[in-house]
Amino acid sequence: MTSVRYTKDHEYVRVEGDVAVVGISDYAQQQLGDVVFVELPAVGKAVTRGGEAAVVESVKAASEVYAPLSGEVVEVNAELEGAPGLVNEDAEGKGWFMKLKLSNPAELGDLMNEHAYKDFLDTLA
Repeated sequence: MTSVRYTKDHEYVRVEGDVAVVGISDYAQQQLGDVVFVELPAVGKAVTRGGEAAVVESVKAASEVYAPLSGEVVEVNAELEGAPGLVNEDAEGKGWFMKLKLSNPAELGDLMNEHAYKDFLDTLA
């Protein structure tokens, strides 16, 4: 069973111990096209579930990335500053955006597991 959870806005959360790794799903990066810039939050920033946490810009559009969970940003992926294309290459791996120390781990229960997210994507086709 995977520990990855998804939102309907196409953010993912991968829980690693007491920290959640956050980024956009592979589906989201495909819809955006070539990512040219990522604006990440400051380390130490408190984010609230559903609130804007980052911005991703592609050749097609700029899109907000919403916090899938509430918490404090404890790390950002500095590699994206010089290589935003990592989001296209490996959205759910090397293209992660931020790591959060969760303030309310129970919020994880509101997110979709991988199977439910795939079913949700099928409704968008």
